[in-house]
Amino acid sequence: MRNVSRREFLGTSAIAAAGLGLTACGGSSSNQSSSGTDTSSSGGSDDLSRIASEDVIEAAKKDGELVVYGSCEEQHVAACAQHFQELFGIETSYQRLSTGEVESKVEEENGNPSADVWFGGTTDPYNVAVTKGILEPYEAKNSSHLISDKFHDADGNWYGIYKGILGFFYNKDELERKGLDAPQDWPDLLDEKYKDLIWMSNYNTAGTAKLILNTVIQKYGHDEGIKYLVNLDKNVQVYTKSGSGPSKNVGTGECTIGIGFLHDAIYQIVDNGYNNIGLVIPSSGASYEVGATAIFKGCKHENAAKLWIEYALSPQCVERAQEVGAYQFLVIDDAKQPAVAEEYGLDPNNVMDYNFDDAKENTEQYVADIMNALGGGDDRFQTE
Repeated sequence: MRNVSRREFLGTSAIAAAGLGLTACGGSSSNQSSSGTDTSSSGGSDDLSRIASEDVIEAAKKDGELVVYGSCEEQHVAACAQHFQELFGIETSYQRLSTGEVESKVEEENGNPSADVWFGGTTDPYNVAVTKGILEPYEAKNSSHLISDKFHDADGNWYGIYKGILGFFYNKDELERKGLDAPQDWPDLLDEKYKDLIWMSNYNTAGTAKLILNTVIQKYGHDEGIKYLVNLDKNVQVYTKSGSGPSKNVGTGECTIGIGFLHDAIYQIVDNGYNNIGLVIPSSGASYEVGATAIFKGCKHENAAKLWIEYALSPQCVERAQEVGAYQFLVIDDAKQPAVAEEYGLDPNNVMDYNFDDAKENTEQYVADIMNALGGGDDRFQTE
């Protein structure tokens, strides 16, 4: 398995030619491969019949390779790409990009995508991609293992693999030093005492920010929701490019309060040892993402892409996540859930009734609305 550098993927069109001649990453710190991790020891990983029939597997092997755009965390997509290659002998390359980057890039490629499949990241940008016709519908056999119909697109454009809880996290030491209590619900974040203390992600680049946007509009209505976010902007210090950006900076104290997925903060506590991080599940009800996977329309390795979808809807794939510190709840009926998420008080059923149809139809317009209300944004909005 090879991880391809951001420059190679974004700066040239060569990967679309000559059988996708991809170059290994070398020492890029932003694209570090997880290829040293043994991911083949999980129970049932050798039982390929749970994933696909021999005919499907053999057809995929004839394609010979697969290119994955991953919008979950780097180590997560790396572990799954490596494991797929180990199981099937299909050369698998991946690139970690935010959901907004993926949607924009594949749209620009206009039916000639430089990757075959999309893996991870919240479904709001996937639904934008559906409206633009850049995903390929596929009737996955393993969709029968999804715990609810809400975890797949009605036309098979995408399938859910995990469920992440949206909330707040904070640096305990910094709040104590400032003599402040932690916010407990969305209205609390508007208090002027939190001015320049809050980090969230960029509406233009991060699926997490799009989920925050949709959540607030669904809670308060369009006009009041946009007004809320304009008021929240007065307290925001940084808008990170990636949805996990705030969580990566809260333990160090650079970020005092972050809005994002609580499983990302749990990773910082459990795996990186930042015991000074506190978690908040909003008292009026948490929102949630469905992390997804999909095939790009016009992909060059269609049979390998179909096998990837079946693999992604199996315990062999989704259980890789918790082995590398990704603690989202899984939506596959025979997969082992990450116990650590429940230990930190997260409950996959204690969430608001998120309107995915509204998000599918209106996310792009809502992004335009909030950015217009914010005057187009300023230098707090990170894109690199």
